[in-house]
Amino acid sequence: MVLTVQEIGQRARKVSSQIAFLSIEKRNALLLEMGQALLAQKEGIIAANQKDLANHAHNLSGPMQKRLTLNAPAIQDIVASLRSVVELPDPLAGPYDQWRTHVDLKIVKKIVPLGVVAMVFEARPNVTVDAAALTLKSGNAVILRGGKEAILTNSFLVSILKQVLKDNQLDPDIIQLITDTSHESVNELLHMRKYIDVLIPRGSAKFIDFVVTHATVPVIETGAGNTHIFVDDSANQEDALRIIHNAKTQRPSVCNSAEKLLIHERIADEFLPKIVANLLASNVVLRGDEASRQISSEIAPVSDADWDTEYNDLIMSIKIVKDIDTAIEWINVHTTHHSETIISQTTENVVKFMNTIDAAVVYQNASSRFTDGFEFGFGAEIGISTQKLHARGPMGLPALTTIKYEVFGDGQIRE
Repeated sequence: MVLTVQEIGQRARKVSSQIAFLSIEKRNALLLEMGQALLAQKEGIIAANQKDLANHAHNLSGPMQKRLTLNAPAIQDIVASLRSVVELPDPLAGPYDQWRTHVDLKIVKKIVPLGVVAMVFEARPNVTVDAAALTLKSGNAVILRGGKEAILTNSFLVSILKQVLKDNQLDPDIIQLITDTSHESVNELLHMRKYIDVLIPRGSAKFIDFVVTHATVPVIETGAGNTHIFVDDSANQEDALRIIHNAKTQRPSVCNSAEKLLIHERIADEFLPKIVANLLASNVVLRGDEASRQISSEIAPVSDADWDTEYNDLIMSIKIVKDIDTAIEWINVHTTHHSETIISQTTENVVKFMNTIDAAVVYQNASSRFTDGFEFGFGAEIGISTQKLHARGPMGLPALTTIKYEVFGDGQIRE
């Protein structure tokens, strides 16, 4: 039986209290059992994934195909991520803040699940399991809506997770997948305030903007990464070459890969040819302003639209800037508030960059590829928030909780 989006929301709300009251021992045991079930069914997962690839590979770029692909090592990574979530502390555990008021009321500030979390995401089936794991561990029900490119893979993965819930006499509606991949299903989900406590979109900047603009459900804005690297005139150039190459090429399809490179004009003549040769050797397409093109003929002209484009591909745009103040001003105009990097040995410039760049994560002398829940020690991540309320940066388990004030009295009334 195929459920409507409204019916899925109703079921999620109904079972949200069931998952909220499970002990941490039970939640962890479920996650471990889910990992074993995924391994046991890996051939089926790979077969479903191959069908998705066959159906949609012609519409996807190479990097996007890579994001869609699940093979045996990728499934092992997913299971390892599940186990890492098990090792994390219970996000609902105390100690809780508590105090007594002037009329001797006892107030306890308790940590509780959000309730029903909805995830809308594109062609990354590992997100399906990560989202289910983090919401289960934090005591939430989850509604998943992936893209059409991974519908067979996601359906198979969710069926495995739901079977584990059934085997443990729990309602399988704790984890639900919307199999309708039409735009109408997303539009309906965006307005289900009666059933959904928070919606988390993951995907392209255009997709996230659509969700943020049209949703009446509370949204945590995530993901879009028009990420910059500024190479200061005091930079260690060998370090800069390694950092830029890693940030651009190690996995270009993800939101924490570098898209734009700003170079201080004092070192441009020396450094730019080095980084051009370095990136071209890895098949990166380079676009740049007039100043950069005067130094290197291998850089194509940049368009105005490029400066605000998240490529998710082996493309990088380059700009020569006068000084750090110009770099900061430029980045703050074009940033998506995700991750920004300065490569510099000048403490004053680093402090200025750290204090004035408006982004969730700011780096000195390190690759932006570390903006990741696992790398930050959070286990898996539900997403990377680029907003300021209620979570920012890589979102682990605490981002899926809220607070409740429990007040204990003994007959007090307010005069």
